[in-house]
Amino acid sequence: MNKLLPLFFVLLMAACTSESKTETEETESQSENISKPENNSKTILFFGNSLTAGYGVGVEEAFPAKIQSTLDSLALAYTVVNAGLSGETTSGGLNRLDWVLNQNVDIFVLELGANDGLRGIPLKETKANLQAIIDLVWKKNPDTKIILAGMQIPPNMGQDYTTEFKNIWTDLAKTNDVKLIPFLLDGVGGVPSLNQADGIHPTIEGHKILAKNVWEVLEEVI
Repeated sequence: MNKLLPLFFVLLMAACTSESKTETEETESQSENISKPENNSKTILFFGNSLTAGYGVGVEEAFPAKIQSTLDSLALAYTVVNAGLSGETTSGGLNRLDWVLNQNVDIFVLELGANDGLRGIPLKETKANLQAIIDLVWKKNPDTKIILAGMQIPPNMGQDYTTEFKNIWTDLAKTNDVKLIPFLLDGVGGVPSLNQADGIHPTIEGHKILAKNVWEVLEEVI
């Protein structure tokens, strides 16, 4: 892992509180205006927090939009829907999931959990919420393919907590037999040139790398 990653985690901790206030205001309107997929295409829905929402760069530059560009370049009939909401926790995501699932979803990319860890939410609760989200997606449509976007938290939370947090996604992927992106921010976290001034949210170039991390797994599912 990049030597600068510990610094990234420190900045991430410092910015966690303000994220839920300022970012949520910016992206609430985005969640209310989720684009509708074209009738003749399949739908890939990205369900996450500020990383998915593209905080600081705009939804048009966030990694889901980069995925759409890749799909278009390959003439693949998929429409990407960005259902990211900054400051979102797994609990908040579970509460708004019914509304998001009003549309048919062929591939569901779940990117939630980082804010839980940064706020000290019990790991069992985070894992239970993520499992509940998976269950609800499949209850709505058993044929939906699910991809989990793994996340890591600061080492100063304690080695046991940090390791157990990281393992949540590995365990859920095995239990549910779904694909896993090991660490969404791989190659970006802790790299100043790829993050905005706050040190935690990717720049446009950073989002391009996130898109590559996602595509490595998504391509296999498609």
